[in-house]
Amino acid sequence: MNYRYLTGFTGTRGYLLVTEEGACLFTDFRYTQQAGEQAPGLEIREIGTRWVEDMHRYLNEKKIGELGLEKDYISYQLYALFSEKWPDIKLRPEDKLTASLRLIKDPEETAAIQEAVDLADQAFTYILGHIKPGLEEREIALKLEVYLREAGASERSFDFIVASGKRGALPHGVASHKVLQQGDLVTLDFGGILKGYCSDITRTLCLGKAGDRQKEIYRLVREGQERGLKAVKAGVTGEEADKVVRDFFGEAGYGEYFGHGLGHGVGMEVHEAPRLAPAAADGLEPGMVVTVEPGIYIPDFGGVRIEDMVLVTGEGCRVLTKSSKDLIEL
Repeated sequence: MNYRYLTGFTGTRGYLLVTEEGACLFTDFRYTQQAGEQAPGLEIREIGTRWVEDMHRYLNEKKIGELGLEKDYISYQLYALFSEKWPDIKLRPEDKLTASLRLIKDPEETAAIQEAVDLADQAFTYILGHIKPGLEEREIALKLEVYLREAGASERSFDFIVASGKRGALPHGVASHKVLQQGDLVTLDFGGILKGYCSDITRTLCLGKAGDRQKEIYRLVREGQERGLKAVKAGVTGEEADKVVRDFFGEAGYGEYFGHGLGHGVGMEVHEAPRLAPAAADGLEPGMVVTVEPGIYIPDFGGVRIEDMVLVTGEGCRVLTKSSKDLIEL
C-alpha cells in the first residue's frame, strides 16, 4: 500500500528502497513493464526466485550498511529472513514512516475520496429500493457489492456489515444468513475502493414503522453524531472529540452501550491514522479525512450507528457523505 502511495505502482508485489540518492522499486517479471509505466523515472529492478539475494547484491552495490524497515508492513518471518541472509546489514525497525505522510490528504487525494464517497451514497440510494423482509442479510451485502463493482469500484473497502434485529447489537455484525423481518432495525456499513481510495458509510433504517424505543435510540445516536461532527476540527485531539459524544451518551444513560471509538482515518486503507478514541492524544490537522460514527448497541434489542466521512478544515470539518440521516422507515 505504501509503495503505491509513494510511486503510483499498483502491482501486488513490490519492495521500495529509498535512499538519499534516489529510490528503487523491486518487483518480479509480472510487473516490470507495469512498474515502468506507472512509476516513470524510478529505477526498476526485476527480482527472481532468489529475490532476497538479488536485493542483497543491490544493497551492497549501493554500500548500504543500515536499513530501516517499516515494522507495520514487514512480518516477523520476513524480518528473520533478511536478518539471516543479510548479516552485514544492520536492520532497524521504523514506526509509521509513510503513515505520517499519508495523514494529510492533498487536493487530488481528497477529490478521489469524494468520488468514492459519492459512489457509496449512490449505492445506499440503490439498496433502499431493494431491502425488504424475507431477504437474508448476505443478499443485501451482495447486492451492494455488485452495484459498487458495476459502477467502477475495484473492490469493497471491507467485509460489509448488515446487522438486523437483535444482531444490530453487534458493532461488527458481518452479513449473515439471518432473514430480515418486519420491524427490524437494519444497520448497513459498507464502502468501495475507487481510484485507490476507500469510502466508509453507515446508516441504520427500519423495516416498517419504528417503535418508540427504536426512535429514541436513533434520536440519541443522531444527536450524538451531530455533536461529534461539531467537535471535529483542527487542533482538537482524537480523545477530545470522542469524549464529547461519550459524555453525551453517558449523561443519557447509555454510556455502557457505546464501546468503540468515535472514528478513524480513511484513505488508501479503510482504517488508518488518525484515531478518534480514548487515549488518542494526537491533534487533528487540516487535510485529514476521518469518520464520525457513534453507535448504541443493546444486547437482545439491537443497535443504531450513523457514520459520515469528513474532511478536517481550519474552521471545523466538511462532511463528505450526503446520504440522509433521517430515520428511514421502509
